[in-house]
Amino acid sequence: MQRRDLFLRLSRIAAVMAWQQVFPTGARAQSPHDAAWASSGDPFPLGVASGEPQSDSVVLWTRLAPMPLQADGGMPQASVPVRWEIATDARFTQVVRQGVIVAEPAVAHSVHVLVEGLASGRTYHYRFEAGGHRSPVGRTRTAPDPAEPVQQLRMALASCQHYEHGYFTAHREIAASDVDLVLFVGDYIYTTDTPGHIRVRSHAHEMDPNPAGRTLADYRIHHANYKLDDDLRASHAAHPWLMVWDDHEVMPDYTGDTAPGVDDQRAFLAARAAAYKAYFEHMPVSPRRVPFEASMPMQGRYRWGRLADLWTLDTRQYRDAALCTEWPRALMHGKLLWRCEAIKSDQRTFLGHQQEDWLAAGLAGSDANWRFVVQTTQIAPWLIRSPMGPLTYAEGWDAFPMARARMMQAIAQPRVQDVVFLGGDVHRHVAANLRLDPFDRASPVIASEVVATSITSKGMSEVANAWVREGNPDVLHMRSDQRGHVLLDVTPREVRCVFRGTPHPVQPQSKLRTQATFVIERGKPGLRKA
Repeated sequence: MQRRDLFLRLSRIAAVMAWQQVFPTGARAQSPHDAAWASSGDPFPLGVASGEPQSDSVVLWTRLAPMPLQADGGMPQASVPVRWEIATDARFTQVVRQGVIVAEPAVAHSVHVLVEGLASGRTYHYRFEAGGHRSPVGRTRTAPDPAEPVQQLRMALASCQHYEHGYFTAHREIAASDVDLVLFVGDYIYTTDTPGHIRVRSHAHEMDPNPAGRTLADYRIHHANYKLDDDLRASHAAHPWLMVWDDHEVMPDYTGDTAPGVDDQRAFLAARAAAYKAYFEHMPVSPRRVPFEASMPMQGRYRWGRLADLWTLDTRQYRDAALCTEWPRALMHGKLLWRCEAIKSDQRTFLGHQQEDWLAAGLAGSDANWRFVVQTTQIAPWLIRSPMGPLTYAEGWDAFPMARARMMQAIAQPRVQDVVFLGGDVHRHVAANLRLDPFDRASPVIASEVVATSITSKGMSEVANAWVREGNPDVLHMRSDQRGHVLLDVTPREVRCVFRGTPHPVQPQSKLRTQATFVIERGKPGLRKA
């Protein structure tokens, strides 16, 4: 494992160095070798986005694609100069940084500009220009100075947006909300088709039914299909995002180097490499995250003054393979496990041991008022009782009990306080208390958990949810009949969690309402209803 990690790290350093030589991250003079190009159509139909705000920098993104549902975006196989500028006002009378970056066909003419040297805690406006056209204007902001005693942070938590299950109306509300950050915790696209009786709208492109046969072109068109949604583009343009990925960005239920139903590991890794590349090409992530073959560094740490530290975790790339995948140990197409003792191994990891250690060290060293761990799924146990005995959800932390125990032990240290886990994946709103030992009612509550329901993806029945609640009294709130997001209002004294929802399926005219509100008080782990 150590040699493999070293190889991956060296490979990534080489990839980043190559990227920085070929695709500069900041301003540069236009070269006479840059191709002159004019577009007869708008090259910016996929919009603009920003992400990964630091106290002095932010990442700006766009992709040139006048014909977005073609794999090459309707672009020539040539380098194209893209001018960018960032200003303190929406009319761009006070431009503070500007430059030209090259959009290359090798990365689908996407650009990732790491703008550095910005003032901390400021709102900025940005835009791009290429082919005789100007992009929409985006709004972003930098994080406050790490030492600043910030009094407020507002975030929107969202995940799971199957295009065919409904409309992205929740993003319309997020775009109009006064938030500092959008936290998107996985399943940005879905590569699965929906049965006709529950399909609200259709993907513009059908993926290869054989997951291992999917190509870079497939993933590029799929991402473009999603980005053409007006509400999703508006949400990206309005706020900076922090991104976490889950399985559907590649294929359902993949874990590390394996995926259900794919016996050829080489074919799977080729598909994973294509999926990672397309993800990078379409997301506002740092150019330093450029993928190398089937590997891409996704975890990160972000500071919001002295108020909050946020860790974004990768729960897919380093996860150990699924166990007990055959009947009778696996039920419901492998989603539930029955009497699978092998999952209790001390060696099994959900994050990879290196990421586990990195998170534990970061939590112990943080001096922020709040510590937010941003990851993909529900951590609180949700064993389902059945006539056969307890059933374990195979795709979550329940199938990695020792990995969860190690994480809880890291949080139980005296210096690690006021930890809040944020997740998605399970298509339901959840508020839960987390104990050092989740199965011992005498064990202390040491952290809080908030899980956002899906933007559109269908949830479990309320009958199934009742079984889950019955098995864990620390789950204080759980509803999967509504779609939506969670608004988090953070102050030095408390975190207020507002669960917003609307009935499934989401229609263009749907209205979101407050489903429940919970509060986490500083120094008192656990949630209470407001």
